[in-house]
Amino acid sequence: MPATFTKSALLLSLMLGLGQAHAAQSGPDALAKAHGIPHPAVIAHRGASFDAPESTAASYKLARDLGADYLEMDLQRSKDGVLFALHDNNLQRTTDVATKFPERKDSPANAFTMAELKTLDAGSWYNKAYPDRARPSYAGLKILTLDEIIDIAQASPKHKPGLYIETKEPQLFPGIEHDLKEKLQARGWLIPADAKPTKGKVAVGQGNGKVILQTFEKNSLELLQKEMPQVPKILLLWVGEGSIEPKSSVSFADSGEKDKNTFYGKQEPKSEAEFKQWIDYAKAQGAIGTGPSAKLTHGGDQSYSDLVQPWMNKYTHDQGLLIHVYTVDEPVDYKKVMDAGVDGIFTNRASELLKFFKRPAAASVDQVLKNNGF
Repeated sequence: MPATFTKSALLLSLMLGLGQAHAAQSGPDALAKAHGIPHPAVIAHRGASFDAPESTAASYKLARDLGADYLEMDLQRSKDGVLFALHDNNLQRTTDVATKFPERKDSPANAFTMAELKTLDAGSWYNKAYPDRARPSYAGLKILTLDEIIDIAQASPKHKPGLYIETKEPQLFPGIEHDLKEKLQARGWLIPADAKPTKGKVAVGQGNGKVILQTFEKNSLELLQKEMPQVPKILLLWVGEGSIEPKSSVSFADSGEKDKNTFYGKQEPKSEAEFKQWIDYAKAQGAIGTGPSAKLTHGGDQSYSDLVQPWMNKYTHDQGLLIHVYTVDEPVDYKKVMDAGVDGIFTNRASELLKFFKRPAAASVDQVLKNNGF
């Protein structure tokens, strides 16, 4: 072999090796680590909400002690200015508001003071809806303030999960982004802007990635970036009004579909460019990732448009963004979305996702609940 060829081959090999090393250093795993975010991340959707009433102490304590990386919540503000966790605008699905305040049962949650919200039973509905998972101790569980969820997150000496906070319909709560910053700052949950990345093992409740902020709303993303530029942010995505424009303009009512989730599952972005512009926007506004929807194998009320197709994930990763998909509960779908290239999963079944990632909890769901008095 001629010496010149040997040198050329050696140089090419060296260049390829350096390129691969650079790719490894700048890929999603490295990006997550730079922000102090576990990879892949286990995000407990409204807590461990398959096994306990969503957004309650039972749900969040269970998720914490199973070992979830994040306690996820939808943030609202009471009539008297207290930040609390609740998914729905209306209180009827998950509380006894129709019994306690019959004349106000249709009022939005933010029309109630925190004292009034605290009189509601936010657990008994679960026992009726899921009798096979019911526990007497769930009856009477309360709506939680953000302060109380922070208390839960930092109470365990063994594992301190981070907080994954959504500004829920922020147009209903002008200034909520500022209020959230003030609360996180007061509780010591904001990392200083000049903080160096966490070294070594990612410890979510103690390091740089202890809080992640999420929103579907462009305006709220911009306000969150303005208020807390140093905190990782995720732009949530779906196909429909207010988000990615669908290819079809046919409404659910005119579609002939029997249920909304079958309808949503068939929705596709208007074009490749339409999808990409949302990714580009997220990056331009300082987001470190996106939170796209998934189409689930067995359908159901969490199944939406498939926004984690490999080409979508590749484009998102090429822009230097992470992908945290919502909301996935079954091993067949865990595998599907991980194979497609996501970096974290919102799940109601933290125990199952932890097993899938070969990080099983030391105790069973039943034992953890009992340990916490449930």
